[in-house]
Amino acid sequence: MACWSAENATNAYLRTMRMGKNAKEPNGAEFISALAAGNNARFTVVACGGASDSTTLALATAAQQTGGRIVCILREEEKLYSSKINLGANANNVEFVIGDAKDLLLNIYKDSDFVAIDCNLENHEAIISALQEKAKHNQNNNNNTIVLGYNAFCKESWRNSALKTQLLPIGEGLLLTRTRKSKSNWVVKVDKCTGEEHVFRVRSSVGRVI
Repeated sequence: MACWSAENATNAYLRTMRMGKNAKEPNGAEFISALAAGNNARFTVVACGGASDSTTLALATAAQQTGGRIVCILREEEKLYSSKINLGANANNVEFVIGDAKDLLLNIYKDSDFVAIDCNLENHEAIISALQEKAKHNQNNNNNTIVLGYNAFCKESWRNSALKTQLLPIGEGLLLTRTRKSKSNWVVKVDKCTGEEHVFRVRSSVGRVI
């Protein structure tokens, strides 16, 4: 994953915002799209708890902006048709795979640089934890991988979770972690007057998983 691109982030944000009318739920889609595109994600994998939704649409938009590849993992083949309907024409830019998200992410798609995991998946914590552990123990791993859990507020488990993630109160809740040696911290500030949320990235020279 290359350096941050403000242009890619802005373009992806605006394109996703214009396409929002096609999504059933906003779910912080614009932020997710900007995050992926701004970080120049070239290989994105999204693991859905049900059919693909606005998050997959947002990441497909980001992939178009960066010229990258996007794979959508579904648990059941029955969700494939509705997923394609939800994405409309953008479904043509997404590779759909049916299978176990944890196994696929740790093996076949281990080189992905942006991973989005639906917290509605019962084993979403195990998946995120496994990705963190693999990165920690793989000394030859030069990947700068962003792992994002979405729909975090749909599960109460995040309150007592042992996962080393940053909770962002955006959309339905985002759990953010980055598996690399040089880290960035994400800080959320809320304007007390307007209620607007501002997200800042603060670089740190200390290697750790956030």
